[in-house]
Amino acid sequence: MNGLAWMRNNRWSFSVLGVLALWTLLSAMTSHFNLNSLSGVASSASFLMIVAIGQMFVIASGSGNIDLSLPSVITVSAFVTMILSQGTNTGLVLALPAVLAIGLATGAVNAFLVLKLRIPAIIATLAVGYVLDSATLIANRALDTFTVSSLLRSVTGAKLAGVPLILILALTLIAAAGGIIKGTAYGRTLMAVGQNATAAHLAGARVGQTITIAFLVSSVLGALDGALLSAHAGGAFLQMGEPYLLQSVGAVVVGGTLIAGGSATTLGTFFGSILLVLVVTTMQVSGWSPGMQEVVQGAIIIAILAAAGSGLSKRSA
Repeated sequence: MNGLAWMRNNRWSFSVLGVLALWTLLSAMTSHFNLNSLSGVASSASFLMIVAIGQMFVIASGSGNIDLSLPSVITVSAFVTMILSQGTNTGLVLALPAVLAIGLATGAVNAFLVLKLRIPAIIATLAVGYVLDSATLIANRALDTFTVSSLLRSVTGAKLAGVPLILILALTLIAAAGGIIKGTAYGRTLMAVGQNATAAHLAGARVGQTITIAFLVSSVLGALDGALLSAHAGGAFLQMGEPYLLQSVGAVVVGGTLIAGGSATTLGTFFGSILLVLVVTTMQVSGWSPGMQEVVQGAIIIAILAAAGSGLSKRSA
C-alpha cells in the first residue's frame, strides 16, 4: 500500500499534514512560534474539541443528521452557570446539575423532533436553538455577577506538569469517545445505523435509541463546554457560542469523519480542531478581518464537503 492509499484509509492524516503545514508557516511568520506555542493553540482548541466530539456522534449517525443547537446550548449553559454558581465553588453544586439537565433536555427534544415527528435534523435543531436563544435573553436580565468560580477557573486555566488541564480533559474525552466507537456494541451499532439505518433495523439494531444517544451526547458536551467557557471568558455574554456553529462541523469533517455518516474518527476530530484554530491564528497574525476569517473557514469546509460528496457519488456509482 503506497502512502496516498494509506492516507485515504486513514483520513485523519490529512488534518495532521494541515497542522504541520500551518505550524511551519506560522514559525516562518513569527520567530517565537514554537512547540510551546502549539501547546497553547491545542489548549485553545480544547473547547472546540469538546463540542466537536458530540457533533461527531450526531454526524456519524447518518441521514444528514447535524446538531445546529450547539451554539445556543453553549450560551444558555454559560449563563446558567454564572447565575446559579454566583462565582462560588459551592454554587457549582446547583449549577452543574442544572447545566447537565439543559444538555439532556435539549438532546431529548432534538431526538424527539427528528425521530418521532420526522423533521430533518438541520431544521429541528435550528428551531430548538432559537427557543434556547429566547431563554438566554431572559437569563441575560437575571445575570448580576461576573465573578467566576475558582474551581472552574482552575480547570480552564491551570496546568498539570506543564500541560493545561483543559487539554487533559479534552484528550480524556477524545480517548473515551474513541473507545466507545471502536470497542463497544454501541459504537458498532452507530456506524451501522449511519451507513444504512434500514439495514441496521432489519438486523435487529435499535436505530431510534442509537440516534437518541448521539443527540444526548452532543447536547451534554455542549452544555459542559458552556460552563467551562464561562470561566475561560470571565463571564457569559450573548452569542458566545456562535463561533462553534461552523467550527464544530468543520473540525469533524476536516478531521475525516464522513458527512454522510457511518464512519467517524476521534483522532481526526482532535487534529481537525487544532487545524481550524491554527487557520484562525494564521489569519489573525496576517491581520485579516473577522469577516474574512469566517469566509475562509466556510470555504475550507465547503471544499472538504464537496470532495466528500464527490467521493460518495463515485462509490455509489
